[in-house]
Amino acid sequence: MLQTQSKCNQLRKVLGRQLIVLKADSPQGIDSAFAMLMAQRADALHVAGDPFLEGRNQQLVTLTTRHAIPAIFNFRESVLHGGLMSYGVNLSNNYRQLGAYAGRILKGESAAELPMMFPAIFDFAINRVTARALGIEVSPGLLARADEVIE
Repeated sequence: MLQTQSKCNQLRKVLGRQLIVLKADSPQGIDSAFAMLMAQRADALHVAGDPFLEGRNQQLVTLTTRHAIPAIFNFRESVLHGGLMSYGVNLSNNYRQLGAYAGRILKGESAAELPMMFPAIFDFAINRVTARALGIEVSPGLLARADEVIE
C-alpha cells in the first residue's frame, strides 16, 4: 500500500490532480467504492483490468452512466456496453499467441524454454454516444487515433 500511495503522490504532483485508489472484491464493494468516489467528487474513473471487475462490467458501466462519471476501461467490451473509452490489450491477438505457444509445446518444445511474450497489439475504443450523454466533445485528433468509434 505504501508503494501505491507513493506513486499516487508522485502522479498528483505531475498531473496536478488528486488520485484516489479504491478497491472492491464484491458487488457490494463496488457500490461502496462508488459511494466514496461520489463523496470525493471525482472527475473521472479508471477501472483497472482485473478479472473480478471485468466480470462486473455491466454494474460498473451502469454506475458510471448513472453518476455521469467519465470512465476508461481496459477492454473494448466495456465501451460496447456503454463505457466512455478503453485502452488495453487486444484479446484476440493474445489468444492467437497462446495458441501458437500451445502448438509449440504439443510439438515437443519445453514450456520452460519458450521466450516470454508480451502483448503486441493494443486497442483504443471510444463511445461517442456516451461522450455526448456526458457532455464531452471528443477532439477529432483523438477520434482519428481510435481503433474503434461507436456512434
